[in-house]
Amino acid sequence: MVQTLLMPMILQALLTGGVYALLAVGFSLIFGVARMLNLAHTAFFMLAAYGMYYFTYRAGLGPVPAMVVSLILTTGIGAASYKLFIDRIREHHVAVLLVTIALAMVFQEFMLLGFGAHFRESPPLMSGVWQVFGVRITYQQLLSVGIMALMLVVVWLLLSRTKMGIAIRATAQDAEIAGLMGITVPTVLLITMSLATALAAIAGAVIAPLWTTFPYMWMNPLVMVMVIVVLGGLGSIKGSIIGAFIIAIVETLIVFLVPAGAFLKLAFSLLIMVIVLVVRPEGLYGVAFEEERL
Repeated sequence: MVQTLLMPMILQALLTGGVYALLAVGFSLIFGVARMLNLAHTAFFMLAAYGMYYFTYRAGLGPVPAMVVSLILTTGIGAASYKLFIDRIREHHVAVLLVTIALAMVFQEFMLLGFGAHFRESPPLMSGVWQVFGVRITYQQLLSVGIMALMLVVVWLLLSRTKMGIAIRATAQDAEIAGLMGITVPTVLLITMSLATALAAIAGAVIAPLWTTFPYMWMNPLVMVMVIVVLGGLGSIKGSIIGAFIIAIVETLIVFLVPAGAFLKLAFSLLIMVIVLVVRPEGLYGVAFEEERL
């Protein structure tokens, strides 16, 4: 009985934590490097999920080609949105907030026009079921967890072991000094926005076969991502990952142990954030933010 309950809880926490971690890392990257809050960030998560549905069921592609095309298009839309609408007002924080939330609403309305308000499902990238202690675990669930874990490792390697990662971290610490050292700051900002969008798109594409796709699916993750980045420490990649799994575990425990109170998962997540901030106002890993961003 314990194993029957424990295995689904662990898997659900890993799936939810992986999605939140990819979204929160992208959100932290944008904030840490460009000093802006991109409220359209989770809208790209939604666009990629719809891309999976459209390119499989309507365009007739296989799940894997559909995922590739969806990721490329969504990342391109994110990069274009930054260049066309956000880059020129990046220093005006209130304007950025208004423009990005407006972009998210525009994307939402386009999805409503194109697909209606119905719940959609995408086909799995990998079919099949694995029985573990009498619990059915789909290969798609395992694949989704694996892809999200791999992407987190790739981001860490990119930031810590490559020249581009060094440029991103240098720009995050001081964009003016980075420019004097020969780093092309506008290019770094565009690459950072594209990378963050790609992370959100990957989360949307790999979770689309497991979660339902609908035009408002970006709203709750946006709230949770902001909770996570504040909990982990603004601009901290490590804090974002740890905070994501803390919130995912809290959500999973509420859903599994108190099914009738599942609607309270957001309230409990906010409570965890408040408790941590009372003890550490800068968040879990906010101490080194000014000295070593990202």
